[in-house]
Amino acid sequence: MSDIEILVANVSKKFKEILALDDVSVRFKNGNLYGIIGPAGAGKTTLFRIMLDLMRASSGQVIYRYDGHDVRFDSMSEHIAYMPQSQSLYSDLSVDEHLDFFRKLYGISDKDFVRKKSELVRMARLDKFLNRPAGKLSGGMYKKLGLICALLRSPQIMLLDEPTNGVDPISRREFWDLLHDAQARGILVLMSTAYMDEAERCGQVVMMERGRILSVGEPLGLLKKYNSHDFDELFLKRGGGW
Repeated sequence: MSDIEILVANVSKKFKEILALDDVSVRFKNGNLYGIIGPAGAGKTTLFRIMLDLMRASSGQVIYRYDGHDVRFDSMSEHIAYMPQSQSLYSDLSVDEHLDFFRKLYGISDKDFVRKKSELVRMARLDKFLNRPAGKLSGGMYKKLGLICALLRSPQIMLLDEPTNGVDPISRREFWDLLHDAQARGILVLMSTAYMDEAERCGQVVMMERGRILSVGEPLGLLKKYNSHDFDELFLKRGGGW
């Protein structure tokens, strides 16, 4: 796995009179799982969209660094997997058909596909539902299918925008097992979440409020800094927002 960094340098984004991001600077490095947490309107989705070159920053820049060299986003895009909040799969295609579709899309060899498919459906516990159409899956299964389709291409960077929103507790745990496995493989994983308890499952937490980054650090260190037992308590202490 190559050494990869994403540097967000003094990024601001303004929508007319609304400042969605205000001089945001943060560094992300592969092999880590970052949780981007904050209340609605904190700027999490806007930050992701700018990092993915789907939106232009009003000022500042996002730098991708590959093995110590700054590279263009275009040269990194094939190594990036993105799960937006409103991910759309094909409701009529089965789990198995989805995986085969993305195999062809990504140009994965038959040999690699057999190995990856077996491993991913087992970890996602979808092996008994291969013939079920995506439209008939539960919310948690649907999200897990989206995740393993993204993992099928063996990305080096993953950005997930509130991927566990509306997912049942058991599926959330299985979803996190997949994320921790991706991290262990050296993948740079960034996910935003509205569930404060999920922050404690991340290696690094980025706390956002009103378009600004308040703190970045390990979960226990941040809880100690804000004199809180957990992130729910921290959230409530700040009146429902940081």
